Amino acid sequence: MVALSVTEGDTPRSVSVVERDGRHHLIIDRAAKGNALSSEIVADLCAGFDRCLDEGARVIVLEGQGKHFCTGFDLSTLESETDASLLLRFVEIEKLLQKVHSSPVMTVAIGKGRCFGAGADLFVSCDRRIALEGASFSFPGAAFGLVLGTSRLAGRIGRDNARTCLTGGLTLTDQAALAQGLATDIVAADGLEELLSGIGIAGHRLEAETVKALYVATDAADYDADLASLVRSASRVGIRERIRIYRDKVKAA
Repeated sequence: MVALSVTEGDTPRSVSVVERDGRHHLIIDRAAKGNALSSEIVADLCAGFDRCLDEGARVIVLEGQGKHFCTGFDLSTLESETDASLLLRFVEIEKLLQKVHSSPVMTVAIGKGRCFGAGADLFVSCDRRIALEGASFSFPGAAFGLVLGTSRLAGRIGRDNARTCLTGGLTLTDQAALAQGLATDIVAADGLEELLSGIGIAGHRLEAETVKALYVATDAADYDADLASLVRSASRVGIRERIRIYRDKVKAA
């Protein structure tokens, strides 16, 4: 097992890359904040993902330290944000999601605890989507007018299920996620390594160029349309205030 820093220098980061048994693990290490996606975390995830590809990774595993995979968009700086700065942050998240979804190598997400908002979207973007027992999945962005990752969700669970999930603000259990196709596997924590080992073997079975060609041939996503949908929703005047109202309702509940 070899740990690699994502960025150069001595500045401590909250994302690391670990090589383990032929897999590259991209790990969010911000457990105290539920691995929420700050601007810095998103930038480091993008840099870490590119580093994995540059080093010839065949399988990239996304995971989070602590109890949760990722609890979504970091709202801790909301008071100092503007509509414009929030729009830029959402665009950067969409670019990360597209990078993962369009990757020429096998991607794996380990969903545990809460997989919430943009964290659930990151889970959806991966090829293999492992739900640890007890994990839950929720996509609350529509509650404040945001359209993020919607076509990818519909691609996983179908149009009707996606509409029901988003308009109803539903939280999916691990079993519901598996039944609908959001998750590809459910496993207990003590069975995770065995499952990952098998996935790693499958990820190295074919030549890298063959995998890349297969992924290109089977990718029906319209990334420009996804970005346009996001920008239209996030650029509506008042996105910051809508998020604040949503946040306050959640706190009150």
